[in-house]
Amino acid sequence: MTPPRPSPPGPPPDQFPACWASDWGEDPFGLWQAFTYKGARQGFRWIPPTPEPFLMGSPEGEHGRYSNEQQHPVLLTRGFWLAETACTQALWQAVMGGNPSDFKGERRPVETVSWDDVQGFIERLDAELAAFAGRRAARRLGAADTDQASDQRLRLPTEAQWEYACRAGTTGPFSFGDDLTPEQANCDGNYPYRGDRKGLYRQETLDVASLPPNPWGLYEMHGNVWEWCSDWYSAYPSGPATDPVGPDSGVGRVLRGGSWANGARLLRSASRAHFVPGLRLHLAGFRLALGPEPRPAGQAGQPGRERGRTARAGSER
Repeated sequence: MTPPRPSPPGPPPDQFPACWASDWGEDPFGLWQAFTYKGARQGFRWIPPTPEPFLMGSPEGEHGRYSNEQQHPVLLTRGFWLAETACTQALWQAVMGGNPSDFKGERRPVETVSWDDVQGFIERLDAELAAFAGRRAARRLGAADTDQASDQRLRLPTEAQWEYACRAGTTGPFSFGDDLTPEQANCDGNYPYRGDRKGLYRQETLDVASLPPNPWGLYEMHGNVWEWCSDWYSAYPSGPATDPVGPDSGVGRVLRGGSWANGARLLRSASRAHFVPGLRLHLAGFRLALGPEPRPAGQAGQPGRERGRTARAGSER
């Protein structure tokens, strides 16, 4: 297993901070920025393009692997922002006006939301942020930056983006190493990854950012709630892939990360699940991504490597 990198390698984004940012900066994990909407704050971490292909999936010798995790090299040519936590109930309530979650708590992840529900949430919040960013950009930055700001859209991460960020430069079963404990992830401790030493089973979700982050500053990538991804589920390709986005259609949408109700085996970085997009479960939530709309390699335009301004810290309320 390779040691984790202290921060994601690669170039900075073209624009930092974004026009909608309420606070931003750089720390040992890398660049971050956040928006605040009706009192609910959501932080994001910059995930640069992969400097070289990473291995997606699991090796044949990994303990507890499934056959749908065929290991293959993946290159991501475009950087993106990924929320440092799953979406909270506070943010969902601020945008949608209600809270469908079974386990109530403003700082707990929203759950019992389907993939289709999440698309409605993203559409509504993205329109609010785009309007705010456009007004601020036009007032302060000029027309060119207004156009650039409009290219940064909220969405779900692709499955490949999710796994790259979850692994955070590691190659083992978990971003924390070769094993996982309930002190590192919210899962069913009655089903440990290795051996028969049982641990804590909380039987509910935890507030986001309650447990240690992975090496890139992302919280609860393992456990708490399954996280919807943008892709339709399908078998992996047999060879290398560049900017994969999944098939054009399918039966189930991908979920990643495992949940509070699952044994550690399902929390591995390579573990995959899929549900029909209309299904609501109190095991499933989501994590926002931000950036240009993903597209397969070779489609419209040239996917460029982001380059840009030197990071600066600050805040604007």
